[in-house]
Amino acid sequence: MVRRIILIRHGETDWNLEGRYQGQTDIDINDTGRRQAERLFVRLRAAETVDRIYSSDRIRAVNSAKIIFRGRDLEIETDLREISFGVFEGLNHKEILERYPDIHSGWMKNPFDSMIPGGEAPADFRKRVLGAFKKIVSLNKDKVVAIVAHGGPVNVIVRDILGMEVPEDFIPGPTSTSIIEFKNGKTKGASLNDMSHLE
Repeated sequence: MVRRIILIRHGETDWNLEGRYQGQTDIDINDTGRRQAERLFVRLRAAETVDRIYSSDRIRAVNSAKIIFRGRDLEIETDLREISFGVFEGLNHKEILERYPDIHSGWMKNPFDSMIPGGEAPADFRKRVLGAFKKIVSLNKDKVVAIVAHGGPVNVIVRDILGMEVPEDFIPGPTSTSIIEFKNGKTKGASLNDMSHLE
């Protein structure tokens, strides 16, 4: 079994700044996101020896990973993509309320079980993300692995492992790290949403 997994959310994008739902839309990181990734590169270079690096195939994750782990090979895992938000993608909160008030109301009441038109069912999202995570764990015995992905997949993984210790609406910050350790068949959270490199 893998020894340690470092979960990393991608750097900031313009849509993050504008409060737009990105989902599976392929938006790149902005200049701030690149600086955030550079600072995490410095931190991890001094503190961690990473054996393998996996990334979502979305450009904001790939380009974050290329900066954080410069010169290293990346393994692209499409099942680490963010959930598809369907008709909400590209819209901010105000625009969603104006265009889809009824859909938004139902989604807000039960966001973890409601399906947005054109989007991905939350149960299917959780299944594919955890399937990818378990595959990565099984393929990397005694290794330290980094996964660069999105807020949703990081939420799914840490909640699956830590359960009620993590709130349902937990969304990690840009280039934050959440570290999971495996020892003697047990898992524990070593850190959650660590953004100390940005201070």
